[in-house]
Amino acid sequence: MTVVEESLKRVRAGSSKAQNNEESTYRQISSAILEQRLAPGTKLTEEVLGEIFNVSRSVIRRVLTKLSFEKVVELRPNRGAVVASPTLEEANQVFEARRLVEDAVIRSCVERAEKQEIAALKKLVSAELDCNRTGDRIRWIRLSGEFHIELAKLAGNQLLVDFLTDLVAQTSLAIALYGQSNGSICGDDDHQNIVEAIEAGDAEKAARLMLKHLSECQASLTTREQHTSEDLRAIFSKS
Repeated sequence: MTVVEESLKRVRAGSSKAQNNEESTYRQISSAILEQRLAPGTKLTEEVLGEIFNVSRSVIRRVLTKLSFEKVVELRPNRGAVVASPTLEEANQVFEARRLVEDAVIRSCVERAEKQEIAALKKLVSAELDCNRTGDRIRWIRLSGEFHIELAKLAGNQLLVDFLTDLVAQTSLAIALYGQSNGSICGDDDHQNIVEAIEAGDAEKAARLMLKHLSECQASLTTREQHTSEDLRAIFSKS
């Protein structure tokens, strides 16, 4: 290998490592928002986050910019970034969008889902219910969101997957702000009933259950006092 080739190899390796670090940082911050460990309104200080994840402030800036495109972070000129705090009207709009998207998603799932995919959905729902029973709230929230995203994946449309992933994260912020005190997103048996309808091949019932499920989640929203979490190091030390 020539000197030039060795140099190019080192550059590519360094670039790959930097990309991996950036992606890992993005996933961890995104997950903390989805799981409601980072409350709406929490200040996201570039310097502190850079120290936590051992990356440069430019990496943190790119990650926060990406999250702002997903509407879960707000970039405020001259004041830095915070976890987004959607208004109640914006939260209701998120649920309206989800009903439109997930009606189509669930019908497609009934047409496309194979036995092994339905079995995987059942396993996910079982894990979700176990977390609910044991009080593992953070994992329960994550699995509840994953259920809806997995349905979108079964529908076979990556654009729907990406769009619904953003909507699920925005829903989590809405629940954190306006939901019940336990921060739950889904009823205990809702997902299980939806899977049973998919397995039975009943598209109308599956769609009806999904729309009812989302509407009930939306109906639980109410204006209440907002609480923010500021200790970023403590939050990410538990992740």
